[in-house]
Amino acid sequence: MTTNTTAITVSLSDHVATITFERPPHNFVDAALICALADQLEALDKNADCRAVVLATNGKVFCAGADLSSANGAAASAGAASLYTHAMRLFRTTKPIVAAVHGPAIGAGMGLALVADFRVTCPAARYSASFARLGFHPGFGMTTTLPNLIGVQKAAMLFYTGRRIDGAQAYAMGIADELVPDAEVRTRAIELAREIATSAPQAIISTRAELRRDLADKITAGNLREQKFQEAQFATADFKEGVAAAAERRAPIFTGS
Repeated sequence: MTTNTTAITVSLSDHVATITFERPPHNFVDAALICALADQLEALDKNADCRAVVLATNGKVFCAGADLSSANGAAASAGAASLYTHAMRLFRTTKPIVAAVHGPAIGAGMGLALVADFRVTCPAARYSASFARLGFHPGFGMTTTLPNLIGVQKAAMLFYTGRRIDGAQAYAMGIADELVPDAEVRTRAIELAREIATSAPQAIISTRAELRRDLADKITAGNLREQKFQEAQFATADFKEGVAAAAERRAPIFTGS
């Protein structure tokens, strides 16, 4: 079975659904794409033939986050609110997800990777929670998901510095679960999903629900707080400077205003 939308392809084989999206060259996300992803995951929840999901993208980049290059404060705030409405739906789906992170996962792109239960990655991958380097508070529920995964101390280091780490570093920190050669990321992600799919489906769904009990509520509540900080900071001079510096590939000069 294969389903196609504008930017998303869904295929189902051996009880594993592979959701692939492609928006070259950077695979930016927006509210429409996240909504479409949530729709597909919710549909797969109702499909008994699907027991596990692989989330993948085409191109050199896994996902570079949201495109802020032309956004002013009001547009950024409205766009983020709409995107997060659908992003929170992702955390409420019930089937195990394996993300195939083969390239940069930046900002909201890293947030998207953290929706998954597991991440298979490679040395060429790059991860960055770069929000503060752009002049605003982290989003996508990452102030909950990232420390939940690797601990508050390591998460703080990534948030405060906005530093970019490679796949091997992400694996060592516990962000990624498996590290494989660059060309093998999707193949190994599908293999892992198939391994999961050989277990009893009702047992997997109930075990996952118990392990993640109240997690979606916690992430959603945290994201509402994130949005309040972001809304205020999108109106600042530092946000304008952060976006401009990123576009010009230079270090930002923040003033705190």
